This record gives sequence, structure tokens and C-alpha cells, in this order.
Amino acid sequence: MNLSLNVNGLTVDASYTKTEIDEQFIPLLEKIDAMKKIKNTRIVVYLAAPPGTGKTTLSQFLEILYNRLPLSHTFQSISIDGFHYPNAYLTSHNIEIEGKSVPLKTIKGSPESFDLKALRESCATLHEHSQVEWPLYDRKLHDVSSQRLKVDADIVLVEGNWLLLDEPGWGELKALADLTIFIEAQETALKSRLINRKMMGGLSKEAAEAFYEQSDGKNVKKVLNKPSEPDIYWKMQNDGTLKEG
Repeated sequence: MNLSLNVNGLTVDASYTKTEIDEQFIPLLEKIDAMKKIKNTRIVVYLAAPPGTGKTTLSQFLEILYNRLPLSHTFQSISIDGFHYPNAYLTSHNIEIEGKSVPLKTIKGSPESFDLKALRESCATLHEHSQVEWPLYDRKLHDVSSQRLKVDADIVLVEGNWLLLDEPGWGELKALADLTIFIEAQETALKSRLINRKMMGGLSKEAAEAFYEQSDGKNVKKVLNKPSEPDIYWKMQNDGTLKEG
């Protein structure tokens, strides 16, 4: 299935195979729907994966697919990207790395560049209130948006790199999910995908490779090396398709 999606303000073309849809995605959505029939309150699902796996696009596709199936509830996909600290904060605040003080802006996308306290509180609020105002990120501005998304669905899928990060503070998030999914991939495949993505955004090959070494590559390694055990484990194949691992 081929389709175009709006991902944080940018149009992204997506393609999923019939095998992925029939063997991975539909069974997952049916499982979540069955969980909701048992639980009286909202179901919260995490989709965690390293950069370059297409998790944001996948989360939106799962929402579209859910709505096309004869299932019983409402479904929304949301991202943790809106919990980045604003660029003004990232530029004016430093962090110490290997004995050097550097602006947070230089490691944007890392766990330290997120407002973890606000994220934890909002994830908890998903279970406490039927309607939640969720922050958004604008990829055209490359900054947190002033807009908010109204989250009021029976089932909420939250996607982000760090949702299953097994580190102090971040590890507390897992207890706020009813179901967790992790996508694993080969670092070499993600490197190629991420460099190509930056080049498509206008960077030269040299600049894209430098950004990978400075930011994306470090985040890929961290996500892959330190996840909490998920309920469902998917592996990205060499052709980009997903299979249960």
C-alpha cells in the first residue's frame, strides 16, 4: 500500500507490503482493540525505535489502518517530539560532555534535549483525563509549535526514540504504557537512511555525514543499546520491511 502522509508539517511518501499489513499491523491493532474491550479506561501504547526506522510515519499509518478496519473504538497516534525544549532554551543552556560545556542545541534529539518531567506528567495524564492537550513539533520551523493537539481517543499510540530508554527518569515511562513495541534495526542501514534524509532536506553529503556523526549516529547507538524489554519486538529487514523478532 502506497500513500502520502503529513509528518510534522512535511509530506512523506510511505509504502507497506501486504505481508506487513496482514501479518504484523492488523494483528497488532486487533490485539489493542481487544485490550480496550477489557479495560474501562484509555489504552496507551508506546512505539519506540531509533531514528531512521520510519516510526512516525508508521504510527500515522496504523491510525489510518485502524480506522479502515471493523474495530470498536477510536484511535490516535501522537509523538513525543513536541516535548523537545524550544530552540531558545537549547541555545541558552549548556550540558557537560566529556569534560566540555556545550550548548544543548548541538545535541538536539538526544534525551537531554527533552523536557522529561513534562513528558512523564503528560503520559500520566493520558490515563487520568479523557481529553488532553498534547504539544506538537513543526519540522518546517525545526522547533516546538505553539499549537496543541486535542487527544481524546480510546486508544492512543505514542511514538518516540526514547520511550523505552532504560535510564534514570526515562525508565519510569514504561509503567505508564499498557503495551510497548520496539523496532530494532542494523545501525549501518539506519546510517544510510539518515544521511540520505538529510541530503534530501538540502544538506551536502559532507554536512549530512557530519551531522550523523555528531547527532543521529549517537542517538541510534543509544536507542539500540539501552532499551527496556518491550512487549512486542519488531525487526527492520534490509529492504525496510518489518517482521516480528
